[in-house]
Amino acid sequence: MTQQIPQAPSTEPELTGVRNFRDVGGLPTTDGRRVRSGQVYRSGHLAHATETDAEYLASLGLHTIFDFRNAADHALEGPDVDLPGVRNLNLPLSDPADGTEFWRMVRDGDLDQLREVLGDGKGARRMANSYREIVRTRTAEHRQVVRALVEDEVPVLMHCAAGKDRAGLSIAVVLLALGVEREAIVADYLESNAPHRRYRVRRSGASPEARSPEVMELLAPLFDARAAYLYAAFETLEEIWGSTDRYLAEGLGLTPETLTALRDRLLD
Repeated sequence: MTQQIPQAPSTEPELTGVRNFRDVGGLPTTDGRRVRSGQVYRSGHLAHATETDAEYLASLGLHTIFDFRNAADHALEGPDVDLPGVRNLNLPLSDPADGTEFWRMVRDGDLDQLREVLGDGKGARRMANSYREIVRTRTAEHRQVVRALVEDEVPVLMHCAAGKDRAGLSIAVVLLALGVEREAIVADYLESNAPHRRYRVRRSGASPEARSPEVMELLAPLFDARAAYLYAAFETLEEIWGSTDRYLAEGLGLTPETLTALRDRLLD
């Protein structure tokens, strides 16, 4: 069973136009330390941030925002709001055309199309496979993220569209490098399922059929944070590199000295 991570009384802001925002501070490591608060944040995209949201985000003293969306995401949602003095670095973790037709079907497809593409577990398998693919093919991007943290480019905010998959996996990689317990990583990842955090499902048409119970059940694997997806990433990591330590050393090119510097910077 995934452990419940003790939480301090919530001081989380009520951001109106930004979903799934949170500080990953407080998560426990295997050596008894905890991630330092106010250094690493995660969220959904910032394209719809209100003026008040932007003021709050600016108050965090962010150094860098990592935007893992691709060109298709930007075309759909728009660019992030500008925050004065903050570096916004776009590192797409999926190809510009990846899934464009698929996501058009998700928004516009009828029930028969959804059954064909997502039924019989196909939706969940697609999601797990996407996590596996990112672990296999995006080591350069994840290396860049971790090295930025080592080089004191903090505080940072990492986001994709929903703040669940590409950002969730990137946060998981950082937490693995920090030595955070895997169950704590999964517990934080699953926080994206909270009703106030979830990405809003977009469906064209206003008819009840467009969002019928069967349609929403078929779409659920795409919009849920499921532990099986993150475990698929961990399994792929171990299949290719054999262990987390080898993944960090060989996959991400992190030396013991780099990991020590990272942990000294970001752990209490």
